Amino acid sequence: MPLTPGHQCMNTKVEQPKGTNAADIGKLVLAVLVLAAGIFAYSWLGRDGSISSSVRLLGVLAALVVAMAIAAFTALGRRVRNFIAESQFEMRKVVWPTRDETIKTTGIIIVVVVVLSLLLGLIDLILKSVILDWLLKL
Repeated sequence: MPLTPGHQCMNTKVEQPKGTNAADIGKLVLAVLVLAAGIFAYSWLGRDGSISSSVRLLGVLAALVVAMAIAAFTALGRRVRNFIAESQFEMRKVVWPTRDETIKTTGIIIVVVVVLSLLLGLIDLILKSVILDWLLKL
């Protein structure tokens, strides 16, 4: 069956090169510098007190958004976006338990924990009495 434009097959991904080129490194450095500038401006503008902290916080958030936008156009950013998209696709396949199933499972786990703690406490009591009363008195 011939592939038409826009048609994608499931397992035909082309392996992307793993190396990072100079342009990507430059973009990542620029993103870090933009974020660092936003954080520096937050602390610098907070010294005189004339600018409110909410405005300074908005500046840091704007720097964060710009830095993430710059980083998104690198090979690493594309891999992260692809990972998030695939994760969202897989999350649609998850069958979550109902409330009743969750409550029953939680109850079973609580009962098992209580029974095992009582059993371990009994073993501890027996070993303590054996070691302290019998072995140390010999």
